Amino acid sequence: MDTLTRMRAFIDVVEAEGFSAAARKIGRSKALLSKYVRELEDELGALLLNRTTRQFSLTEAGHTYYQRASELVREVDSLADAVRESSGDVRGRIKLSAARTFADAPIGQSLIDFAKQHPDIVLDIHLDDRFVDLVEEGFDVAVRISRLENSSLIARRLGPFSIKLCASPELIAKHGMPTRPQDLSNMPCIVDTNGRSLANWRFKGDGEDSVSVTVSGPIEVNSPMAARAAAVSGLGFTILPDFIAAPDLSSGRLVTVLDDRILSGSGIFAVYPHRRYLPAKVRVFVDFLVHWFRTRDAA
Repeated sequence: MDTLTRMRAFIDVVEAEGFSAAARKIGRSKALLSKYVRELEDELGALLLNRTTRQFSLTEAGHTYYQRASELVREVDSLADAVRESSGDVRGRIKLSAARTFADAPIGQSLIDFAKQHPDIVLDIHLDDRFVDLVEEGFDVAVRISRLENSSLIARRLGPFSIKLCASPELIAKHGMPTRPQDLSNMPCIVDTNGRSLANWRFKGDGEDSVSVTVSGPIEVNSPMAARAAAVSGLGFTILPDFIAAPDLSSGRLVTVLDDRILSGSGIFAVYPHRRYLPAKVRVFVDFLVHWFRTRDAA
């Protein structure tokens, strides 16, 4: 048995957080995976996993080995993809991170359309509103809805994105219309805790600098959909992605405020680690998304 096969088995077990879950995911027996990992530990002369009937965790050596082994396996797979691409054979699995907001919105259809058009590529989609560490957690690519920050990642812009400060007409009738960002500190606000700024909302200032306003209110929730529902019910002002707020803005259930103070520069991006060999499957996926959004925006 070669080391690479044992290494893949170890990575599968770690990423599935257990032998049984890994066996179900990749279609191999739990006993075979356990055998591979045990042989890998014997080969290395080190314990990689702490395993009991109820707990599963990496040892310090296992954590170190997982990081380097994941990088090596991705490089091997990327090199194989590059060779396959030259023959027109693009297949494999893409481990994708995306926000629940993205998948639940109409633009989430882009993932379904890709899967229909590329049946030989499996999209392993992980929906999480936090910003995952692509390299640390072994993701091939992520779709992020945010302002682009400096990082070691490669990013391709898929489409525009803006945020809206919204409230129901009933709430504004009761509490008044804010005329400057600072007014929000004395008004009920709904905080989406997925946002990096949490309860410190940033706006354009009077000059070139931005201004931060600390807000509070009856609800804090890690879901823009729940924040939208709370705003429609009149519980407070909230900041929403434009594609989440659009139906309620069109119907009049919500209205926007302080439009001239909203920071710009956000977008929807596909981001992926910088690698010597970019896997063909990732290139095909990102190219598809770029075209999908371009076609949608032109419609």
